[in-house]
Amino acid sequence: MELNEGAQIDTGQVEDRRGSGGLGGMIPIGGGRGGIVGLIVTVVLALAGGGYGVSRFVGGDGDNGDLAQECASSNPDRLNNVDCRNTLYINSIQNFWKTELPASFGKGYQPVKTVFFQQQTQTGCGSADTGVGPFYCPRDKLVYIDLSFYQELTNQFGAKGQFAQPYVLAHEYGHHVQDLVGTLPRVDNLMQRDPGKANGYSVMLELQADCYAGVWAAHATQTRDASGQPIFEQVTQQDIQDAVNAAGAVGDDAIQRKMGGGVDESRFTHGSSAEREHWFGAGYGSGDPKSCDTFGSAL
Repeated sequence: MELNEGAQIDTGQVEDRRGSGGLGGMIPIGGGRGGIVGLIVTVVLALAGGGYGVSRFVGGDGDNGDLAQECASSNPDRLNNVDCRNTLYINSIQNFWKTELPASFGKGYQPVKTVFFQQQTQTGCGSADTGVGPFYCPRDKLVYIDLSFYQELTNQFGAKGQFAQPYVLAHEYGHHVQDLVGTLPRVDNLMQRDPGKANGYSVMLELQADCYAGVWAAHATQTRDASGQPIFEQVTQQDIQDAVNAAGAVGDDAIQRKMGGGVDESRFTHGSSAEREHWFGAGYGSGDPKSCDTFGSAL
């Protein structure tokens, strides 16, 4: 993977809440599960479905002054900065969907920010801590990530390679796409009507988000910054394999094995490693979001 050194980084697509002093008194969503386990077990059911209820949004807009300075074109080292690289990934993902969403689904794309937080933050879906992993909250329409998650993804789950990072972000923006086209609210209604099938619907949502991430990856080198400059110079097959490996590393069966127990498919909420790898690959291979039909006749 090679980013364009001349690409402009739009830090306005990020809300940086780090260093704001924290938000004391919150009850972490992770609930002691810790790390990526919280991501696998709770995110869709607790956040996308709103199962934890709605808390009043607090925390303000954050201070992006330092981020804007770090990522300014005048800084020759900006692309070595994980904050700036991730902001540029976000720019690329949103640039893609701005064109693709109306072309494929006849709906306008509504840009949303990604919140960089540290340890814990307050969201429209409730209080969140690092343990819940990256997620999209449909209540306030924001993506949330503690960037230290990437270290855990590499160190604990072996998902190496820089392209694992944009895969994670593209997956979360895939949930925003589902929200915009009406998939999230439809599935939420189905979950409420038939709670016994909630895990199955959750798996379908997550696999579709993986597929949408693959679709973006297929077009990443075509995305542009605000001035029309390409954001990526190249995306290699090794980069794509790194994304596939990351998808497989966070499959439900892989997580359950790391927890020391047997594999229990009835508790899957995100899909098996093989399924996640397959659907990312399907999206990348087709480059067409309409190919990401993980629901069949379920919707």
